[in-house]
Amino acid sequence: MNEVEMLNVRFDNVDMQECIKVIDYMINDRTKFKYVVTPNVDHVMKVNNDPSFKKIYKEADLILVDGQPLVWLSKLVGKPLKEKVSGSDLFPRLCEHAASKEYKVFFLGGLEGVADKAAENLKQQFKNLNVVGTYCPPFGFENDENENNKIIKKILAANPDILFVGVGAPKQETWIYNNRDKYKVPVSLGVGASFDFIAGTIKRSPKWMQKCCLEWFYRFCKEPKRLFRRYFIEDSIFIVIAIKEIYRSIVKRC
Repeated sequence: MNEVEMLNVRFDNVDMQECIKVIDYMINDRTKFKYVVTPNVDHVMKVNNDPSFKKIYKEADLILVDGQPLVWLSKLVGKPLKEKVSGSDLFPRLCEHAASKEYKVFFLGGLEGVADKAAENLKQQFKNLNVVGTYCPPFGFENDENENNKIIKKILAANPDILFVGVGAPKQETWIYNNRDKYKVPVSLGVGASFDFIAGTIKRSPKWMQKCCLEWFYRFCKEPKRLFRRYFIEDSIFIVIAIKEIYRSIVKRC
């Protein structure tokens, strides 16, 4: 599989169709319990500032680019990524694939009833989709040993082929990394707000905004208090490291 190294992150250079094929292979391989990450700009900044998060990304089995700015940057530095494969786009496509292959899926995350509603909507869309479990964990579950054990037992009992975790980054990736060998699912991936998008509790930005790199702005307009710090303080340094990446690529080519 072709890889692109950029901004201290290794990206697997696959399009959506290739991604589905790789995950299908991972499900059937069963040599270890694998996980998928989908870095966007915010994740890249966390990788560059948090050694523990960087380790989680380094050891991931599949790293997909979830952000149009990263795709554009890859082209500017002469390492073009094929296309954005976001967790929110991959989630329904992978559920469709699971339905066609009779794979079992489990949804962990979201507010009360959201994962159930998402499962209901997806089963209407993909008639053979087998959702073997949904669970809304309480706030702070990742630090509660009893709650963690409860979640792991639920997943073990359901025995899914794919686990979707929607509790936001970096919590979802960290929880998967720390617990995947306990709940023993072939493939796990974090999907952020995808349950809400499918359930209809949160409206996703229009397609034109996604293509024009404005999905972040749409989300900011919906939740300005929660997202102001992330987008305008924590992620603002991205412009600086992107310019440095472009400069390094120019120097190498010269």
